Amino acid sequence: MEPPLERIRLSLTAKEQLTKLKRVTKIENWNILCRWALCRSLAELTIPSPVPIPSDSNVEMTWQVFGGEMCDLLLLALKQRCHNDHLATDQETLATQFRLHLHRGIGYLAGDANLQQIEDLITLTDTQTH
Repeated sequence: MEPPLERIRLSLTAKEQLTKLKRVTKIENWNILCRWALCRSLAELTIPSPVPIPSDSNVEMTWQVFGGEMCDLLLLALKQRCHNDHLATDQETLATQFRLHLHRGIGYLAGDANLQQIEDLITLTDTQTH
């Protein structure tokens, strides 16, 4: 499947938030935390605010590194979410929505006072499905 974008570069704010999450969860890889963040945002009922997101950090990864073995599933989830939100599923819309969801999800995870260890990520998924 064609990814919405080849390279993902995070904002400086997102990098700082991910650094905090790495410390709290002990998850060392940016891409794994970013997958959690994307899924956290996709689980929200509201559409992310269309705010400009700078690409001003040195954290960058390819779509393949971001998604790993799940890259096609994550792309399908993003397309389904765009469809549910009555948005187009062209490359530009997918890329924009991906960045908005990713950064919103990072913010949600970093701002969650209940997220104190890696096990709390699992608890988070239980509360999202009920």
